[in-house]
Amino acid sequence: MNREALRQSISPEWLPWLSAALLLALGAALAEGVLRSLRRGGYDWRAFAATLGDVAGRRLGDALGLSLAAPLLMLAWQHRITTLVPDSLATVAALFVGQEFCYYWQHRAAHRVRWFWASHCVHHSPNQLTLASALRLGWTGKLSGAAVFFTPLVWLGFHPLVVAAAVALNLLYQFWLHATWIPRLGPLEWLLNTPSHHRVHHARNPEYLDCNYGGVLIVFDRLFGSFVAERDDNPPRYGLTVPLHSYNPLRIALHGWLTLAADLRLARSPRDALHILFGPPDPCPLPNHSRSPA
Repeated sequence: MNREALRQSISPEWLPWLSAALLLALGAALAEGVLRSLRRGGYDWRAFAATLGDVAGRRLGDALGLSLAAPLLMLAWQHRITTLVPDSLATVAALFVGQEFCYYWQHRAAHRVRWFWASHCVHHSPNQLTLASALRLGWTGKLSGAAVFFTPLVWLGFHPLVVAAAVALNLLYQFWLHATWIPRLGPLEWLLNTPSHHRVHHARNPEYLDCNYGGVLIVFDRLFGSFVAERDDNPPRYGLTVPLHSYNPLRIALHGWLTLAADLRLARSPRDALHILFGPPDPCPLPNHSRSPA
């Protein structure tokens, strides 16, 4: 085992680079806002401010270091099969493909399992898709335990911080996907996740719901039947199926959990409660009720 390579790969020295990337992303989002403000249709600056509140709250939460999945990830690391260091083309490729595969299933679960959707719905709450939308990720993702989907990579031998860095790079790639002004990219649409594919992912049109979960790649969506192409005759409408019109960062961060808690009050048995917690986030959580989630 190359211990020095492992030490370097989990060094926190890459964190300033991620902070710089966040500042660049904010600058690009601000520039887009200025340009769109000069065009017909305008720009929702109140939503931009709410996103800044989301970013600030998430940074504060990260400083607290709370993560529901962290104990399981560390247990997987302690009992790993081997130790893999991303110091060669083969291990970097394995990390990339493995992370993409795990991210696909984590993202799919975030849409189809109510417990995870309570956090992820924050990302889909903007009613106008912009570059700033990429930065609205919610405050409770780590508390939901969604990182558990990356446990297999840790068990195979990648350090949790290496996996976290790979996921961060994945999310960084996805920043530009939230642009509505970038056209289709020809043959690249078959392999990569593109702005066209991601516009569909963010749409609330019934024909576009729950699809295109990939991060950098779109191949797993094509393999597992969750790919939907953008149609010129059906332009995307953005936001949640029941739109959220609040600009309060606290309300935005917690509305999914508050609605989940309200629906749990409808449960008449443990089975009902489990269905509400881990079933799909459908408008009708139980057969005999008609409450709609936010």
